[in-house]
Amino acid sequence: MLSNFKTVYVLAPHTDDGELGAGGTIAKLIENGAEVYYFAFSTAEQSVPDGMPKDILKTEVRNATAKLGIKKENLIIFNYEVRKLNYARQEILEDLIKHRKVLKPDLVLMPSLNDIHQDHSTVAQEGLRAFKNTTVLGYELIWNNLTFNTTSFVKLDKKHIKAKCQALKEYKSQDGRDYMSEEFIFSLAHTRGVQIGSKYAESFEVIRWVI
Repeated sequence: MLSNFKTVYVLAPHTDDGELGAGGTIAKLIENGAEVYYFAFSTAEQSVPDGMPKDILKTEVRNATAKLGIKKENLIIFNYEVRKLNYARQEILEDLIKHRKVLKPDLVLMPSLNDIHQDHSTVAQEGLRAFKNTTVLGYELIWNNLTFNTTSFVKLDKKHIKAKCQALKEYKSQDGRDYMSEEFIFSLAHTRGVQIGSKYAESFEVIRWVI
């Protein structure tokens, strides 16, 4: 059961990936009493639209994760360069192992191993290396997934999807992206819900399941 997980790590290659892939589940985990930690590896300063502060995504991720109920002290922001995380594999692995030793999570949410974005792939691979003794689920980002195995689902209520949408609205720098729209978020949640006879759901790949 979801309520069995007490310490959860969310690995986000870029700010907003964790919310996009697992925002509803994060909201439900926190509602159930879990302590959720969010690791953002790149704030994509090189990709910020002209006219906006280069560090705007640091502000936006703080606001977005707060909307989901993540404590501000549980947000860890790194400064790896966007699209170049693969050049820092060992440093990323060492960061993850350092935090693993401190808190020993019982659930890790990270990108799918079938995610073709170079940064997402790097975080997924190093995440599995760091947490191979832990339950690991890969979240869905359908625009980057060459394939995705819907091998587990989290049933969600409308309030959880609404919280996900409210979090994503904090990313003003990402306005205009189709996958950020409330219509898309609800449509995908409804689609995943239909697969399991629920109103709404998020789907995950089972990468590692420790019972």
